[in-house]
Amino acid sequence: MSIEAAITKENFDAEVVQSPIPVLVDFWAVWCGPCKMMAPMLEDISAEYEGRLKIVKVNADEQPDLAEQHNVMTVPTLVLYKDGTVKDQRSGAVPKQGIIKFFKDFL
Repeated sequence: MSIEAAITKENFDAEVVQSPIPVLVDFWAVWCGPCKMMAPMLEDISAEYEGRLKIVKVNADEQPDLAEQHNVMTVPTLVLYKDGTVKDQRSGAVPKQGIIKFFKDFL
């Protein structure tokens, strides 16, 4: 499974809130170096946890309403949804094992 990169306020509810599996939302920006560093790790995790975890990306610059709704002050910010609600949130670059630890208890 690849990461869904076109999450907008129009499809956020259908893709994230109504998802039958946990969703890791990556708030990122084109100009963000740490975001670029984390992208390959998120791709790997998406493949490793296919069917158990969905990873989506929200461009915080293009979707400021979603960023504001989630109190995103810096990118990257990861937000974990399960059963339609936010379970946890973390800002800043995180190594691959840190990302896995972030969501593992919610699978």
